[in-house]
Amino acid sequence: MNIFRISEIWKVNHCILIATCHIHEKGVHLIRNMPLFGKSQKSPAEVVKALKEAVNALERGDKKVEKAQEDVSKNLVHIKNMLYGTAETEPQADIVVAQLAQELYNSNLLLLLVQNLSRIDFEGKKDVAQVFNNILRRQIGTRSPTVEYICTKPEILFTLMSGYEHQDIALNCGTMLRECARYEALAKIMIYSDDFYNFFRYVEVSTFDIASDAFSTFKELLTRHKILSAEFLEVNYDKVFSHYQRLLNSENYVTRRQSLKLLGELLLDRHNFTVMTRYISNPDNLKLMMNMLKEKSRNIQFEAFHVFKVFVANPNKPKPILDILLRNQEKLIEFLTRFHTDRSEDEQFNDEKAYLIKQIKELKSVHEN
Repeated sequence: MNIFRISEIWKVNHCILIATCHIHEKGVHLIRNMPLFGKSQKSPAEVVKALKEAVNALERGDKKVEKAQEDVSKNLVHIKNMLYGTAETEPQADIVVAQLAQELYNSNLLLLLVQNLSRIDFEGKKDVAQVFNNILRRQIGTRSPTVEYICTKPEILFTLMSGYEHQDIALNCGTMLRECARYEALAKIMIYSDDFYNFFRYVEVSTFDIASDAFSTFKELLTRHKILSAEFLEVNYDKVFSHYQRLLNSENYVTRRQSLKLLGELLLDRHNFTVMTRYISNPDNLKLMMNMLKEKSRNIQFEAFHVFKVFVANPNKPKPILDILLRNQEKLIEFLTRFHTDRSEDEQFNDEKAYLIKQIKELKSVHEN
């Protein structure tokens, strides 16, 4: 190839390079100057402001309630789409979600939404729960900013807890409460509050769905964070178990069965050793379990067995407990021998039953020892 041809190729390539650089610079300029939100899309600040105004209008009960309802629904969907995306669009970038979260904190909108949940329409209630739970789960490194925020606004939690008083929002509040209960700092605020004791009433309401949902939240609060729960039960033993006793004596079958099953789980958890020791030292508790072993319901019998076995297996039985077992020694051996014999394939149950029979047979009074 001669030198003129090489020179010609170099000139062409040079022109292409200059043109490419110009296009690239123009593109970068366009991207840099492109707004985060198109003209048709509201910014987080705008949508939060619009939603707050609409909720305030609902709360005031203005004449234009229908318009306020519509605006609440529309803006909730807008926020939900920012967080979750739609079939056609992706969720917004982290920077946008961060702005949205900050606007929600600054405006106190999370509290306002849960306080006015009953006034929001059916789909809107579900959207509130979805938005709340998404923002709650948001993390920056190891931090959970919304958890930190709610710790400074515990009335959000107390408002959600009282949601079980209202049939139309109970299940929505339950969804948000169980999400909150996943975080120890929030669970601690809830169980150490006076409002926690309302759960002993909520789990017995006549509406089955609400009672079951309340029990799920109640159980989550007492079992998810083992050390927190153990400390709480130790410090508040008398108050908690005086309430719990009423659940075990409830006329509602589901309440009795669920609370008995949960009691067994709590007593057998190694973190609750101190609580377990105290519970199985009380002769009234033993009498209750012995009576529940004879219930008509086989499910209640079975759950009572798992609590009763803790009394028998205790190597350091207090004298009142030992006296009751000795007085009923022969009856208990006969009863347990015939107890749930159809569970032949349940190896663990049969091993435990055989162990209890052996322990009861070997019982001796304190004087004999």
